Parts: sequence; C-alpha cells; structure tokens
Amino acid sequence: MRLNDLDERIVHALAEDARRSYADIGSEVGLSAPAVKRRVDRLRAEGAITGFTVRVDPAAMGWETEGFIEIYCRHNTSPDDIRRGLGRYPEVVSASTVTGDADALVQIFASDMRHFERVLERIAGEPFVERTKSVLVLSPLLRRFTSGAPA
Repeated sequence: MRLNDLDERIVHALAEDARRSYADIGSEVGLSAPAVKRRVDRLRAEGAITGFTVRVDPAAMGWETEGFIEIYCRHNTSPDDIRRGLGRYPEVVSASTVTGDADALVQIFASDMRHFERVLERIAGEPFVERTKSVLVLSPLLRRFTSGAPA
C-alpha cells in the first residue's frame, strides 16, 4: 500500500509524537479531528500503521555504548532463526539481514565496554553464529526515526 500525501503527513505527525491529539494533527494537516481519526483507523485496518510505541533514549537506561555486530551464520540459518535468537537480548535495538559477506547486521546498546563485550560473546555463542565482526560508534552524526518499517 502506498500512502497519499495527506496520509503521509498524518503518519509523520504520529511518528514525531504518537500521543498527539487528532485535533492537533488535524490543525497541522488541514482536517477536522474526526477526519483524522477516520484516516488513522483506516490506516490501521489496512496495515499501514502497525502500532504505536515509545522511543526511549538508551542513555536514560545507562546504555551509552553503541556498536554494530556483523553476524556470519552457519549454513541453512533462516532469518526467523536469527530473529528468534537475537530477540532474547534487550541490548539489541535493531537487526536486519543484509547483502554482502555478512548475513545480518545488529545494532546494540550497552552500559560500557565490558557490557558490550559480554553481549558480543553471548551472541557469538549462539548456535546459528559461525563468526562475528564488530565496530563501536564513536559519535552518532545523524539519526532519523521513521514509521512504517516492518517489525
């Protein structure tokens, strides 16, 4: 499903703050509150909006060390196996299958280097993992959060 311009503006407003009122969004996009609600309900029913969530700053949890882990999997590992395996780690904030030599790229946050190393070792010990390669983030330069990415 492709969003039209008005639906896209509503989704962007909700992505900025999902707690905004329909009246507030309506004033921004030029619709009444009931019209915004009808559109949001339709977008939810059609699956364009899959849910509402909260974004927490990892630093608020004491997790100020960020890194990425490339995962190289054993033969015949499915994306579902990877998802299930990584889903047990609260430090994993995103994971995707990727092109290239690695099979998956995982973003993690940890409280410090020791914590990062423990998570890396646990992930490397998963039965589907053949080897890993990791990098640490020195300074995040740009972050954009989008809505509508499949879960």
